[in-house]
Amino acid sequence: MPHLPMDSPDSVRSLPARRTVLGAIAATAAAPTLLGLSSPASAASAAPVAQPRALPGGGDLGPNVIVFDPSTSGIQAKLDEVFRQQESAQFGTGRYALLFKPGTYNGLNAQLGFYTSIAGLGLSPDDTAINGDVTVDAGWFNGNATQNFWRSAENLALTPVNGTNRWAVAQAAPFRRMHVKGGLNLAPTGYGWASGGYIADSRIDGSVGPYSQQQWYTRDSSVGGWANAVWNMVFSGVQGAPAQSFPNPPYTTLDTTPVSREKPFLYLNGSEYRVFLPERRTNARGTTWGSGTPRGTSLALTQFYVAKPGVTAATLNAALTQGLHLLLTPGIYHLDQPIQVNREGTVVLGLGYATLIPDNGVTALRTADVDGVRLAGFLIDAGPVNSSTLLEVGPTGATASHSANPTTVQDVFIRIGGAGAGKATTSMVINSRDTIIDHTWVWRADHGSGVGWETNRADYGIRVNGDDVLATGLFVEHFNKYDVQWYGQRGRTIFFQNEKAYDAPNQAAIQNGNVKGYAAYKVADSVTTHEGWGLGSYCYYNVDPTIVQHNGFAAPNTPGVKFHDLLVVSLGGQGQYEHVVNETGAPTSGTSTVPSTVVSYP
Repeated sequence: MPHLPMDSPDSVRSLPARRTVLGAIAATAAAPTLLGLSSPASAASAAPVAQPRALPGGGDLGPNVIVFDPSTSGIQAKLDEVFRQQESAQFGTGRYALLFKPGTYNGLNAQLGFYTSIAGLGLSPDDTAINGDVTVDAGWFNGNATQNFWRSAENLALTPVNGTNRWAVAQAAPFRRMHVKGGLNLAPTGYGWASGGYIADSRIDGSVGPYSQQQWYTRDSSVGGWANAVWNMVFSGVQGAPAQSFPNPPYTTLDTTPVSREKPFLYLNGSEYRVFLPERRTNARGTTWGSGTPRGTSLALTQFYVAKPGVTAATLNAALTQGLHLLLTPGIYHLDQPIQVNREGTVVLGLGYATLIPDNGVTALRTADVDGVRLAGFLIDAGPVNSSTLLEVGPTGATASHSANPTTVQDVFIRIGGAGAGKATTSMVINSRDTIIDHTWVWRADHGSGVGWETNRADYGIRVNGDDVLATGLFVEHFNKYDVQWYGQRGRTIFFQNEKAYDAPNQAAIQNGNVKGYAAYKVADSVTTHEGWGLGSYCYYNVDPTIVQHNGFAAPNTPGVKFHDLLVVSLGGQGQYEHVVNETGAPTSGTSTVPSTVVSYP
C-alpha cells in the first residue's frame, strides 16, 4: 500500500511511490513417523481388511522451529543468520519460529524479517526475559516500513538496550502478550512512512511513539503514554490510553473490549510442551497476565497432530477425525481438499506463518457450526485456480448460539497474489454466530508477482452472515468489489483499515449499478443493528486518478446502525471520495491528503 507523508519530529515528507536454519528441536517425544492407511488385504485373502493405524500426537517441531535456552551458545549468530535470509524475502518460502525457554538472556538484538515469529515459552511474559531488543526496521526498503508484513513477537519481557524498542511494522505483524520495560517506537529509523499495526495483551512501561504510523489498534493492554496520532489510532480496554478526541487528535478510545479471548500459545511446563488456551473475557481491560497466572486451560502437545510441510490434507483430516488438534509447524502446505474442523473446541495453531495453499480451487479450511473452535497463527495463500472461498467459519445457514464459547479467528491472514497468481471470489466467510475475528489482514496484493486487475481477481474480502459477530482489528484491502460485506445482525467492529484497489483500469470497472464504486465496508440493507468504531478507508487509484468513489462506507439509514469516528482519505489526489458514509461527510479534494471525517452517524 502506498502511504502518505507524515509530520515527523524532523520534517514533513513528500508523497512516497507505490510500495513497490538451524538446530534440531528438543521435544516431549520422539519424532513421529507420518502414518497413512494400512494396505488392504488381498482380495484373494480371507483375512479382514486392516484398519487405519492411529496417527501419533506430539513429537518434534521440525527444523524451522529453533529453540533456545539461556545456556545455548551462539544465539546471536543464529538470530542474525535467519534475519539475513528473511530480511527482504517478502514473497519467499522461508518460515521460522524462534522460541526461547524461560530464563534470562543478555545482550541480544533479534531482528525480525519476513515470516519470522519470536516467542517466549513461559506461562507469563516475565518468565522469559531478554535484556536486549526485538527489532523491526526498514533498512532493506530504504527506510520505508509500509511493507514490513508477516512477522510477530509474543510472550517475552524486553529491557531495551537504549530504553526503547523499535517495532516498525505494517500489516499482519502482531505484538501480543509482550512486556516492554521501557518505551516502544513504532516508526523506522529516520521516521519514514509506516502503516501498521496491532498490539494486544501487552504492557509497555514507557511511552509508545507511533510517529509516522498512519493507523494503529491496541487492545486489552497497558501503556505508560502515547506520543502522537496521524489518522486513526484506536484503543479498547487499554490502561493509560489517551482520552477520546477524534478527529483532533484522531484517538478513538473505548474503556473496555466487549468480548475477547486471547490467542492460544505454546509454552513449557517443566520439559513438557503444552498449548495454553486463555479464557473468554467480557468488558475486558488490561492484560490477562499482570496479576499472576493467566486464567484458562491447557492441552498437552500429545493432544496435537504436529504437522510438517508435505503432509496431505487427508492426513490432517484423519488426525482431526481421530480427535487430535493441529499444530502447523513452519512451512508451506498444499491442500487438495479442505481441512474440515467438525469437533467442538478444536485448536488449529500455526507457528512461524505456516502457509496453506488450496490447489485446484478448493477451500483451504472449513469449520462446522460448533462451540469454541480456535483458529490462530497461519496464512492462507490463494492458488492459481479460483477458489469460491478460502476460509469458512460455519456452514451456510448456521444458526446455533455460541455466546458462551465462541469461535475465534486470530492472526489468520489471507493473501491473493503477490507470491504468484492467485484468485478467490470471497476470501473469508463467517457464518457461525458470535465469532470473534481478532486481528486479520485480508489482502488482494497490489505488488509482487501475479498482480493485475484480472490476474489476481478477488471480488470480496470478508462476508459476515452470522449474527453477533465481533471484529477487533480488521485490515482488509484492495478487493475488486466490496472489501467487507456484513449481513448478520448486531455485528460490531472496533478498528478497520482499508485501501480500495489501486489498479482499477477506469471508472466503469468499479461501477456498482448507479453508484460510483463499491464501498469498502457495506452493511446490508436488511440489517437493523450494527455498530463500528474507528473505521478508515483510503483510495489510491494510480492507474486512473480520475476515478471517483462515492463513499467509503454504506449502510441502511436506521437508528440501530451506528458508526463512530469514520474517515476517508485520497492519497495524493489519486482518485477521490464524494462522501464518507452514505451521503454524509465532505468530499476529499485535490492532492492535500487530508482526511474527511464523520464523528458520529447517523
